Amino acid sequence: MDISRGIKPWKLNDQRNLVFVNATIVDPSKGKLIWNATVRISGGKIIQIVTDNSTTATDDLPGENVIDLSGKYLCPGLIDCHVHIAVVPGEADLRSYKHMTERVSLLRQPYVLKSMLDRGFTSIRDCGGASLAIKEAVEDGVIPGPRLFIAGYALSQTGGHGDLRGSHNTQLCCSGSISGISRIVDGPAECYRYTRDELRQGADFIKIMGGGGVASPTDSIEHVQFSDEEIRAIVTVARNAGTYVTSHSYTPRAIQQAIKLGVRGIEHGNLLDLETAKMMAEMDVFLTPTLITHVMSKQMNFLSADGAAKNEEVLEKGLKAMKLAIDAGVTVCFGTDLLGPMHFAQSKEFSVRSSVLTPLQILRSATVNGARLVMQEDKLGQVQEGFVADLLILKGNPLEDITILDRVEEHILAVIKDGRVTTSRWDKVKVDL
Repeated sequence: MDISRGIKPWKLNDQRNLVFVNATIVDPSKGKLIWNATVRISGGKIIQIVTDNSTTATDDLPGENVIDLSGKYLCPGLIDCHVHIAVVPGEADLRSYKHMTERVSLLRQPYVLKSMLDRGFTSIRDCGGASLAIKEAVEDGVIPGPRLFIAGYALSQTGGHGDLRGSHNTQLCCSGSISGISRIVDGPAECYRYTRDELRQGADFIKIMGGGGVASPTDSIEHVQFSDEEIRAIVTVARNAGTYVTSHSYTPRAIQQAIKLGVRGIEHGNLLDLETAKMMAEMDVFLTPTLITHVMSKQMNFLSADGAAKNEEVLEKGLKAMKLAIDAGVTVCFGTDLLGPMHFAQSKEFSVRSSVLTPLQILRSATVNGARLVMQEDKLGQVQEGFVADLLILKGNPLEDITILDRVEEHILAVIKDGRVTTSRWDKVKVDL
């Protein structure tokens, strides 16, 4: 008897050895297609790629493990660098989520994760709310989902973007109090303590609310949040632990404050200007725009009246800011930031970006750039020997039309994560149970 099966009865079977023949590999790093390739995967990794018309022995494999991809495209799995899996479907507007318990959220998160995986997102970066428990449940095979890189609770000042109390709420927050998907901290001492505590509880990186936000009730978009001393404390702790800080920031002032103090990533950045973009490029700071959340918040009337007004302001400027950043040489990543009932629109970010960026720029944002941001550039984001076998089998060429990734049911024929087929819409590819 395999004792490990008794201890963890959900333990996944070993990955199959698979060989893809006659594949057209999509290379987002070099921006080209690699034709007539044979790709062999084993143990969850890509172990061999042959492109010189020589043959790879497949006699040792069952016929169903040799998959002919003639006319199909083999693309790296997608990476969404800004999600919030803890703000789950089930309520119509943001105000309802103030009363949702962590237990209710946790029980609904598997649905959110499986849906993301089915859309081709094999890795996600949660920027506030996801716990180590859900990350480990995916890693162990308890539930299917993308691999998670988590921030734990985002850190916010009192009255900042992470503080959900309204102006008439007189209840005081104790240091480190939880407010939705955020933790309230004030002063360098609390910033040191609770940054360390998020890392203790499994955070892969630290997220701060460095400026005002759309959904928060008592701050303006233009507000700068946290003092220099507070941000410096948070960055020091993260760097000492070998990781980094990313900041929710819309305005040039908030962005510049953050990156001058060592923050490595900027979330949103809708009001970015040229001076700030050039500074980000020079300092190798990542930008993760999240445009579809503004589109869907407006369409679904998800926000309060005050939030809707702020949303309108950043929506019209977001596309211009993203194009400005790309042109200035900033490394731009793919993010969605969808909440509650809007998660279904994750893939629509591709179509939104297509109005100002090229297919290659967008695909890079969701593959190689995202891999760099999560510090996995030697493992994720490319179809290369030695990389993790996170792959999509596509009906069309995303370098020609990136919006095929928005038409999931039609164009994503199969999703492979860690060498396992997790989703198949094609009878030639069998799902691994």
